[in-house]
Amino acid sequence: MLDKKYPAEPYRVKSVEYVKMLDRAEREKAIITAGYNTFQLNSEDVYIDLLTDSGTNAMSDRQWAGIMVGDEAYAGSRNWHNLESTVKEVFGFKYVIPTHQGRGAENLLSKLSIKPGQYTPGNMYFTTTRYHQEANGGIFKDIVIDEAHDTTAINPFKGNIDLKKLEALIKEVGADKIAYVCLAVTVNLAGGQPVSMENMRAVRELTKKHKIKVFYDATRYAENAYFIKEREKGYENKTIKEIVLEMFSYADGCTMSGKKDSLTNIGGFLCMNDEDLYLRSKELVVVFEGMPSYGGLAGRDMEAMAIGIRESLDFEYIKHRVLQVRYLGDVLKEAGVPIMEPIGGHAVFLDARRFCPHLTQEQLPAQALAAKIYLESGVRSMERGIVSAGRCVNTGKNHAPKLELVRLTIPRRVYTYAHMDLVARAVIDIYKNAKKIKGLKFVYEPKMLRFFNARFEEI
Repeated sequence: MLDKKYPAEPYRVKSVEYVKMLDRAEREKAIITAGYNTFQLNSEDVYIDLLTDSGTNAMSDRQWAGIMVGDEAYAGSRNWHNLESTVKEVFGFKYVIPTHQGRGAENLLSKLSIKPGQYTPGNMYFTTTRYHQEANGGIFKDIVIDEAHDTTAINPFKGNIDLKKLEALIKEVGADKIAYVCLAVTVNLAGGQPVSMENMRAVRELTKKHKIKVFYDATRYAENAYFIKEREKGYENKTIKEIVLEMFSYADGCTMSGKKDSLTNIGGFLCMNDEDLYLRSKELVVVFEGMPSYGGLAGRDMEAMAIGIRESLDFEYIKHRVLQVRYLGDVLKEAGVPIMEPIGGHAVFLDARRFCPHLTQEQLPAQALAAKIYLESGVRSMERGIVSAGRCVNTGKNHAPKLELVRLTIPRRVYTYAHMDLVARAVIDIYKNAKKIKGLKFVYEPKMLRFFNARFEEI
């Protein structure tokens, strides 16, 4: 029986999607055909899909009702005006540009804000973010606190920016060589770790002194706000909406993937307070996304996103969302499975280095573990280690991150605690026989964002 600290789902099921479990021989054929890359598996061959929480949300009845009032006008639809007013109210920025998803916003911001040779320091990299920054001549610099790179370190706000690292970079290269600071809430590749309000405020004070702009990766804003309410003194009685508004008051703008905390299957936006950047963004969005009043989105999707943003601020929803993830992590931790701690807000991250100590990093332990989990259980997860990190654009050598993780990512409002139990049992059984996991090697390696399309074979 579930401990009372894990709340029941705050919703009722209205529609279901049937799934099937392939037998082991069929799963073996599927993973070999996929080149041991879980991104290349067919959805119908997956039993429980924990590949990502991006666009895999279950929408509410209100969102589906909003779909039916989509105004598909090419310009100035009522759904755009609803989304714009919602974003301004919740996030507090003056200007909003819609995009088809978060990387569309990253593309616009990078093209308009980075001059070749400028630095884009951030609290750990994210794959598409760093790609857009580097593709436009930027130089990424990791300024997250050291504990973020240690799966065993316990810190309630492990996603914080290290102010001394940021100050040192400013002193070394000069403020004019920094395009902007990229602050992610939460930090995905650190295991979904949050950033404290105190840290955001301190980053704002430091950057303001040097006239450096700060842009947030706002993808999981509601999860970060929940952690602040749960862990930071003085915020326990604040609403999620109040906390979110204060969070973004310390930023000059943000990029947003609506496919996560906005509870939709597609969508995103770019926000800013600078009018000149807004006007230039309006020009560029037409080239890459669409009119500034739809940005690559149908009216119905903008309506669903506006509704989803408001639903994400409901405390009972976000409490269940974070604690369902924590439940899976707690079950694994109690069984001795090595995971990233503290447990984050959107996923449980297995520590592949400790899970597979017999494999070197060059043998791709996280990729191998993700493939093994699918083979043995039909559960799809994903690698977040040396494969995701890619290669240095200057030397061509592999980035070798300290973290070698497998992400078990929980879609919002999709699975139950029973599904979490099944996943836990599968991972625990694999951990007991981890020495049997074989390393992998590349047989096809794309030049960009290789983790999506790369293919491997067992060594």
